[in-house]
Amino acid sequence: MDYGHLVDIGRRIVDAKVPRPAGEQAVRWLLKEGLPSPLFGPAMKLGQLVRPLLPAALKNKVPAPQNAGAWPTRTHTRKVLMLAGCVQPAMMPNINSATARVLDAAGIQTIVEGQAGCCGAVKFHLNDQDGGKAQMRANIAAWWPHVEAGVEAIVMNASGCGVTVKEYGHILHGEPEWAAKAARISALTKDLSELLPELVPALQGKVNASTKLAFHPPCTLQHGQQLKGGVEQHLGALGFDIQVSRNEAHLCCGSAGTYSVLNPDIAYTLRDRKLGHLGELQAQTIVSANIGCITHLQSGTETPVKHWVEVLDAALPGRPQ
Repeated sequence: MDYGHLVDIGRRIVDAKVPRPAGEQAVRWLLKEGLPSPLFGPAMKLGQLVRPLLPAALKNKVPAPQNAGAWPTRTHTRKVLMLAGCVQPAMMPNINSATARVLDAAGIQTIVEGQAGCCGAVKFHLNDQDGGKAQMRANIAAWWPHVEAGVEAIVMNASGCGVTVKEYGHILHGEPEWAAKAARISALTKDLSELLPELVPALQGKVNASTKLAFHPPCTLQHGQQLKGGVEQHLGALGFDIQVSRNEAHLCCGSAGTYSVLNPDIAYTLRDRKLGHLGELQAQTIVSANIGCITHLQSGTETPVKHWVEVLDAALPGRPQ
């Protein structure tokens, strides 16, 4: 049974039958319209400028400014598309550029289609399903020329986006104009970790893997995409000391898309519980695979929390440690 599909149905029924207070409606509207908006980037930059002055609740949602580093300029025969994401370029731009650099080191060129935007998850899961579907169709249209040109895959380095794009075929299956293309997009979509079996042979012997890592597998990776153990196995093969907590590794960290904003008390309880288990591993860095988890966990610890690809990128020759 696919519980995610049942939850989507349930959200629609609840919103139709259960009235929400005006304040809650306003917050949900701001989230679904604001996060995918072109104005999000400038707003985040402003927030980062005044970050030291922000109250803790807001400061937790505004990461410190990050240097994205250089985007690789080489061209390769092997090419993949990558979804930049709606919030990631503004909040943590190094994740995307690190992805491109790691793939470049393995002889794969990363293409970002500027006309592709939000994956649709934010609106769809806040029960603006029509708005979410419109964003999905726009992405399919933007990516389709690259699909026809023969890109190998559409790579997702945010597991929350990945689980959604892998659902395009299901969500749009009833639309004759889009169903076949949506199914093809979903079939081409891979979480970045699914490329690791190919990256390991290409990078073996080149990695200075000196950092002890604790891995938090996001719900959208281990449950939504059913991808378990790959990050740990393949980073371990590259020489990293990487561990997953044996205590409640299957449970949510509390981020869960917009959940940490809509239900902060429960979200922070889950965060602190998760950080307690990760802290037992005594790692130098916590790594994950989804920007929401990374931001949420970092708000509760002084231990650096990064995407695993950033750590791999930093361990390659010529990259600052």
